[in-house]
Amino acid sequence: MTTTAAFAPDRVGDKSSHRPRVDVLDVLRGIAILGTLGTNVWAFADPDGPAAGALGGSSPGTGSEWYEALARWVFNGKALAILTLLFGVGLYLQFESAQRRGGRWLRGYLRRPAVLFAEGLAHYVVIFEWDVLMGYALAGLVAASVLRHRRTRRVVLALSAAVHIGLIALLTTHRLQNPPGADVLPAWTSDDYVAQLVGRLDNAAVYRSELVVLLPMSVAMFLCGAALWRSGAFGDTAAGARIRRRLMTLGLGVALPVNLALAVAGGAGLFAERYLTAPLVGIGVVAAVTSLLQRHARRATAGGPRGAVRRSLAAVGRTALSCYILQNLLASALCYGWGLGLAERLGGASPWYVPALWLTVCGVNVAAARWWLRRFGGGPAESLSRRLTGTRRR
Repeated sequence: MTTTAAFAPDRVGDKSSHRPRVDVLDVLRGIAILGTLGTNVWAFADPDGPAAGALGGSSPGTGSEWYEALARWVFNGKALAILTLLFGVGLYLQFESAQRRGGRWLRGYLRRPAVLFAEGLAHYVVIFEWDVLMGYALAGLVAASVLRHRRTRRVVLALSAAVHIGLIALLTTHRLQNPPGADVLPAWTSDDYVAQLVGRLDNAAVYRSELVVLLPMSVAMFLCGAALWRSGAFGDTAAGARIRRRLMTLGLGVALPVNLALAVAGGAGLFAERYLTAPLVGIGVVAAVTSLLQRHARRATAGGPRGAVRRSLAAVGRTALSCYILQNLLASALCYGWGLGLAERLGGASPWYVPALWLTVCGVNVAAARWWLRRFGGGPAESLSRRLTGTRRR
């Protein structure tokens, strides 16, 4: 296992065998990684800087095109929720592995969030303003400390969810009373690399503020992911199918229309859209995709093709941490002034270039992941994490 549970290759099996890879989780993780870029690419491409769209400033294009609004809504909060849920699954699989080996779980785990936090800090300073790894490290430590006790897990999950809902309510109320101005932070899309690096350090309080929102949400989603794994929701069984149908009803039948309504309303509803309803939609998407993949796997077992799309997504999922870093680095080089400067050159034009930019970076990511895995067993960032934490691939 690697240090990052959300990005780790997951394996299951009996106590005496080497655990086979869970292909469904790899594919879901690949979807989540590429989906996070679907949200982040708009921050990279914004000519007014990476904080403008999130905190009330301008955005690429006129902002009135239906396809821009749709592209933003499709990914906003959903991919983050899927990735966070999968972190909880990976965390629980690490816990099960430690239990089978008879090791001390929390004591053996402590180095992993420390390394993940350091990786996130480096990623924030060097590459990307809205890094999530630092928040995952802190939330993972909280979730890991309660995995041993079922009742404690439930209590912490409920408390985390309650704190998160209360925090979103406070943020929404504040937004209603204090609409943001256009000039949130100075734009630095045209600045050189050193100026951007200094800007991230100077404005860390703003750019790291999302961690406050993500912490209780992530703890709840981690424990939810662990609970879903324990319940058999990812299994190809009748019980697993029933659980997934309920999750699809909640996430896609109930939460999705509300999420869409909040997106259309805009304004202060953006907090509830991204941080309250989007996680529920993400859970529904996980259930739907898992069911689809289970059916596809049965056809493949019967002699049908496994599919290039599935193999590509699984490759990204197996090298998730590496792909997450690579896609943000590529988007920075393409959009910022120290690279091609597309944000400044094309930011006032039709926003069609932003989806095209997303597709391009996704294509490079998929090609790089598949090429790398033909030669190595795991991604370069994953290998570094294993060395830093002293863990081995199993």
